[in-house]
Amino acid sequence: MKTHDNIETVSGKKSLFRIYRDTRFSKDKTPYKINWSGGFSRATKKLRGGYYFHIQPGNSFVAGGFFSPNPEDLKRIREDIAGNYKNWNKLFAGKTVVKTFGKLIGEQVGTAPKGYSKDHPAIDLLRYKQFLLKRTFTDKEVVSPGFLKEVNQTFKNLRPFLDNMSEVLTTDLNGVSLFE
Repeated sequence: MKTHDNIETVSGKKSLFRIYRDTRFSKDKTPYKINWSGGFSRATKKLRGGYYFHIQPGNSFVAGGFFSPNPEDLKRIREDIAGNYKNWNKLFAGKTVVKTFGKLIGEQVGTAPKGYSKDHPAIDLLRYKQFLLKRTFTDKEVVSPGFLKEVNQTFKNLRPFLDNMSEVLTTDLNGVSLFE
């Protein structure tokens, strides 16, 4: 991945999530997760977002994006969507995004977010609280010899989305870098 993105996660070992479960408040006391998962963070303050992988029989996928943006970031994203919704629609309707991921997923508010009209042309995007793209894999695909290459290509296909979000989150409304 370091050949096509600046990754902060220094090793594969550092990218893995723990295999044991917190069973303190769960009725199911199974001590281990039934999946193997982890993630890679993009490096520097200018490269935002991250990559995630999840391997589990019958439920394997890779994903990326913004799982839980802080309130300031969410506000900046929504402001950019409101002002540049044609570019956002074009990004999510792009051939590569649609073929690889389908559509944007994530939690949404029930109606229009505060400060936005229900009639706004981009209300479908403005309602999102999470901004994620996900690709699922069959068990047969996971054990195939080309799986790692396919995952890497999937992460490459995620880059335009992550780069766009990075631009939105690291510049002010006038296009000036927040880190200069």
